[in-house]
Amino acid sequence: MTGVVAIIGAGIVGRSWAICFARAGISVRLFDAASGVADAAISEIAQQLVGLDEKGLLGSRSQSEILEAIVATETLADAVAPADYIQENGPERLSVKQALTQEIDALARSGVPIASSTSAILPSEIARNTAGKSRCLVAHPLNPPHLIPAVEIVPSADTDTAIVQQVAALMQSIGQTPVVARHEAEGFIMNRLQGALLDEAVKLVAEGIADPADVDRAMSAGLSRRWSFMGPFETIDLNAPGGIAEFFDRYGEAYRAIGRERPARYDWNGPVAEQLVASRRNELPAKDLQDRQNWRDDRLAELAAFWTNRGTKIHG
Repeated sequence: MTGVVAIIGAGIVGRSWAICFARAGISVRLFDAASGVADAAISEIAQQLVGLDEKGLLGSRSQSEILEAIVATETLADAVAPADYIQENGPERLSVKQALTQEIDALARSGVPIASSTSAILPSEIARNTAGKSRCLVAHPLNPPHLIPAVEIVPSADTDTAIVQQVAALMQSIGQTPVVARHEAEGFIMNRLQGALLDEAVKLVAEGIADPADVDRAMSAGLSRRWSFMGPFETIDLNAPGGIAEFFDRYGEAYRAIGRERPARYDWNGPVAEQLVASRRNELPAKDLQDRQNWRDDRLAELAAFWTNRGTKIHG
């Protein structure tokens, strides 16, 4: 496992990353260019750990062990020089990230991955003028990563494949869930999915089909219940007795009608359907569909019981 991680930028995301790595037993070097920010961040982390500990979210580590693993450094070099992995969390401005990445590249040991937490800037743009661009990529978390495990691993065309694999393995080892893009694209993966849903949500309101609160309820009390533990492809795979292929046969025409006005909508037939069916049957043999459907229903029952027992209506 990686021995030392450098967290560059001690804002909300940087503090959360520090918790992720320290909670996994990794030494963290925390640096922020603004004077006093890194030290203040450790105090903020200490307060966060109290609540996390109460909820049993510190794993096998105590609050004191996690705090001892996080050290604020006075200089960027002090943070980067001993690091086996570097997570950059600077301001979401291209010029700043480019300059910071070049500086980190000059200080870091050869072969150490340099990952950016950016949510929108392409890794090729960040590393455009960096000598070591082959070790640069995006590792974009949903905020806060210490509570939401998904991390997008997005390489540029110049990123070494071994670096991508190394970062994905590191994220897996600390309890995060790597989501690996084959190549960079605007919005990466999660924001493209979110953007498509938001566009449709806005359209429902704009066309007078639903009020905003009912769109929110459709998600919080409906789709999100399954989507909290399954993705869209597994969801539809389990929604027809014969799996995803039968779902396409049963409902493909209806969804085609729903989406006929969407520009550049992909047809669900042909090669992409074959790819999706093959992928799902590789993940889950057809003979196991019923068992997985039972598993889904058990998870939904647990969620229903959780919210019922709390007496909380999260959907208004």
